[in-house]
Amino acid sequence: MSRITVAESAGFCFGVRRAVELAEREAARHQVIYSYGEIIHNTHEIERLSALGVRTAEHIDDIPDGAAVLIRAHGVSRAVYAAFEKKGCTVYDATCIFVSRIHRYVEQESAAGRRIIILGSRNHPEVLGIAGWCENALVYETSEQLLEELDASGLAPDTPISVVGQTTLNRASWNISVKILKKRYTNCKIFDTICKATDERQKEARSLAGRSNCMVVIGDKKSSNTKRLYEISASLCPRVLYIEDATELRKSDIKALRGLTVGITAGASTPAWIIKEVSNNMMSAETKIEMNEDFAAMLEESFKTLNNGDKVTGTVIAVTPTEVQVDLGVKHTAYIPVSEMSDDPAYNVEENVKAGDEIEAVVVRVNDMEGTVTLSKKRVDQLKGWESIEAAKEEHTAVEGTIIEENRGGVVAIAFGVRVFIPASQTGVPKEESMAQLLKTKQTFYITEINRQRKRVVGSIRQVAQEVRKAAAEKVWETIEVGSEYEGTVKSLTSYGAFVDIGGVDGMIHISELSWGRIKHPSEVVSIGDPVNVYVIALDKENKKISLGYKRQEDNPWNIFTTNFQVGDTATVKILKFMPFGAFAEIVPGVDGLIHISQISDHRIAKAEEALTVGQEVEAKIIDINDEKKKVSLSIRALLVDGEDEE
Repeated sequence: MSRITVAESAGFCFGVRRAVELAEREAARHQVIYSYGEIIHNTHEIERLSALGVRTAEHIDDIPDGAAVLIRAHGVSRAVYAAFEKKGCTVYDATCIFVSRIHRYVEQESAAGRRIIILGSRNHPEVLGIAGWCENALVYETSEQLLEELDASGLAPDTPISVVGQTTLNRASWNISVKILKKRYTNCKIFDTICKATDERQKEARSLAGRSNCMVVIGDKKSSNTKRLYEISASLCPRVLYIEDATELRKSDIKALRGLTVGITAGASTPAWIIKEVSNNMMSAETKIEMNEDFAAMLEESFKTLNNGDKVTGTVIAVTPTEVQVDLGVKHTAYIPVSEMSDDPAYNVEENVKAGDEIEAVVVRVNDMEGTVTLSKKRVDQLKGWESIEAAKEEHTAVEGTIIEENRGGVVAIAFGVRVFIPASQTGVPKEESMAQLLKTKQTFYITEINRQRKRVVGSIRQVAQEVRKAAAEKVWETIEVGSEYEGTVKSLTSYGAFVDIGGVDGMIHISELSWGRIKHPSEVVSIGDPVNVYVIALDKENKKISLGYKRQEDNPWNIFTTNFQVGDTATVKILKFMPFGAFAEIVPGVDGLIHISQISDHRIAKAEEALTVGQEVEAKIIDINDEKKKVSLSIRALLVDGEDEE
């Protein structure tokens, strides 16, 4: 009994499938669409597409002005796009996303003044297209050719070079070539552009060929990646059949396979129906087919029909600002419009979804005429979301959502893809403030009401805030004591002080504790919303009252004064006001001294105003400090007398 194993990676890659599906869809719309070069290296598919109206043109001049044109997955040069624009053609771009990425690399690197080296087949359309996005690219097909021709390039060892590879390049050849270039050039940037699907396909072919007596490689002889699969298989397996379809599989070949372990692989341009046809022809009563479950499912999926409401899982193949293209493994092209990705208006599709991601969606519309399927991701999210929302209400757990709109009654949030209405009274925003401040913010809330029939969900931010505050308050009351220090926020002001939230509990700073100087209102020192550092000066746990201090001893003006001055020192003071018995002068902010009228001048004066003016700065001697009464005596006359004595 023979054992036949079909490679999981055999057949269309998503880039080829996307190009074929785009050709089918646009041919149906335009009746005729021109493919610039063969859309796929597979004669059978070319014939099938030709019957649908897809015409192959090898030269730009073969395409009429104003025609619909398809750019195949291999991609083209920048000049080709310009030529079609000049001809007024409508261009449908099916360039593989991995090839487009290489175009961006070489364009940017070349513009930065770096020399581009491309590893790949010189005449392959993909390589020709890549070279058309940069200046004077050097192309090497093998590591041997690289060694032979590199010296002739004339590139100095310090030349800045950037290296890319054809997406279907053999990994071993790439590794050897990169090693050579790194040794030769000191300023070398490497961009590993070999397609992961190609890597996996070749890796699987290598593994399968190594454990099989015979390999069957299916694909067009013009297909570059199929040729490489054949080369890999031939290097590891004693017998390899290289066929394009089931008609090339002779009865004698099938007979010769009896009792052998056989592996089947296929190039990226080989459609699933050809692989299935070959595997079916190889089956006999005494032949056992081992087909990977995923691949077997793919074959069946390619013939499957879709219906509205079906839940499907696919792979993202391209992301644009308007839609996400999805590979479902069927002949239809699937799209998710951005409007069907999420209800969140701030949702950025290009930031949240990448090519290669697996995505779940619901079929919204199937158009067999155009060969398209419209999907909705947000409907899947909503179905799952309702379950999450109901569980959150049942278990009284908080959920997180983004506020997306404001209305007269409150705000609307999106949580798990479901709209949740939060009444104004439950937003936590004071009546005098605008709820617009919540827009586009993430908020945590409880689900308080659900009506599945009316699709109505009500939530409360306030309840969460209350519970958080209550828990914080309990923690504060457990640990608070006189002298405890807190970082708080000023919540409100009155004529006699400021109320401060110290983490779920409010305390009051009396106006006398706000400043060392005299103030008429707390607003002279703090404002609502200010962060403040406070300490507990009195505590009444029974009545839940806390008195807070804000003034710091290190800021006490008297301490500053006594630290810097003593009796006998001279200070520059500022005259503040006059009294019948003398003048008061500021020594440091918050500390005044008295200059008695007898200490103002060295001769008798009737009033202080005769010798001084308000605001005047004068030199005065400190003649007395009363720590108990916090009073300072100053003398200008003492300095005058001291000066005379010195003379």
